[in-house]
Amino acid sequence: MMRSKLFTENVKMALETIRTHKVRSFLTVLGVMVGVIVAIVVASILLGFEDNVQASLNEFGVNNLWIFRFNIGFSRLTPEERMRKPLTLEDGLAIKDECPAVRNVSIQVFQRQGVRGPQAPRMAKYKGKEISLNNFYGSTPSYAEVDNGGISDGRFFGDAEDLHRADVVAIGYDIAHALFPSESPVGREMLIDGASYTVIGVFEKKKNTALGGGDDDVIVPYRTYRKHYPGDDEHFISAQAYPNMKAVAEDQIRGVLRLRRRVPPNKPDSFGISSAEQLGQQFRDILAQTFILIVAVVSVGLLVGGVGVMNIMLMSVTERTREIGVRKAIGARKRDISMQFITEAVTLTGSGGVIGVLLALAISFILRAVHFPSLVPVWAVVAAVMVACSVGLFFGIYPAMKAAKLDPVIALRYE
Repeated sequence: MMRSKLFTENVKMALETIRTHKVRSFLTVLGVMVGVIVAIVVASILLGFEDNVQASLNEFGVNNLWIFRFNIGFSRLTPEERMRKPLTLEDGLAIKDECPAVRNVSIQVFQRQGVRGPQAPRMAKYKGKEISLNNFYGSTPSYAEVDNGGISDGRFFGDAEDLHRADVVAIGYDIAHALFPSESPVGREMLIDGASYTVIGVFEKKKNTALGGGDDDVIVPYRTYRKHYPGDDEHFISAQAYPNMKAVAEDQIRGVLRLRRRVPPNKPDSFGISSAEQLGQQFRDILAQTFILIVAVVSVGLLVGGVGVMNIMLMSVTERTREIGVRKAIGARKRDISMQFITEAVTLTGSGGVIGVLLALAISFILRAVHFPSLVPVWAVVAAVMVACSVGLFFGIYPAMKAAKLDPVIALRYE
């Protein structure tokens, strides 16, 4: 009870000192405040972006496996991956027929990826409006089911249109609003590289587009695409596994493709198999490395702020030498004196930490208001305040010890 009362008195004295020297106190903890703000804002952006990326990946199907010529991810292609032969339509059909754990398969075809030199973008036109297409490809009709291609207006193409190579197209939300801002696209004719296509459907707007996909898709039937672009042979396969069968499906797919692509038992896969979880983990690993770098930068700011706190506390000890002498003369112990100054240092940096947290929360709120991913976890707030208090504790020990060691007689004579 006595210790609690003494601690409360020390905090009151510390707050009074901060109030008396407002400008000096603010400048002292400015480095701590900036460090806390930077740490929380960066953490909130990284975590918000991570959450958005994972949600964006999951929108394409949580039970899906993505098979491509090389590993999908955030790393550079190796020369061996660039030289691999593309997957084929037959590979996708074999996966569907020979893998019992696979429920359905969609197959896309598009321009060759990973080649050197720029590729001319496909161009779309409608009534004088012209835009370049980043995601134009052909797909089997199963795309709507396997890849969650929900339609908000019109419909997706079917097997008959694919079989007869019909010139029909389904477009993403952003494409629809760019080319058809004031009218429904369904039933309209648009040109893609000079060929006329009838728009039969518009995809629903994706809830999460952190990866930039979905809302700018332009998809035609598989055989229609091959009719217009017979030289494009890059294939991407989405395999939808039965619930709780994804790992089994991956093993079965690997076995089928290794056999079809004649991969020797002692050689690695000549293709890549990925999932939303695997890509999400790769992204988290990148964010973790980035966060470590940010922590190192913030630590320098906290170190500078801590040195400032120690200098101010040493100045405070000098200014209050006579006060320390009086307290010792009336019975204050060394422990009481040191605790007073340590409490003052911790209160000073802790206040800076709290202010930094409040400002960081405000910045995060503004970022969310402008639709920028930002997520502030509770642990980041608690950690920021604790680190700020720890800076005061660490850098306040030396001034506190110096104050506690003052001789009361000499201190009372100090002018």
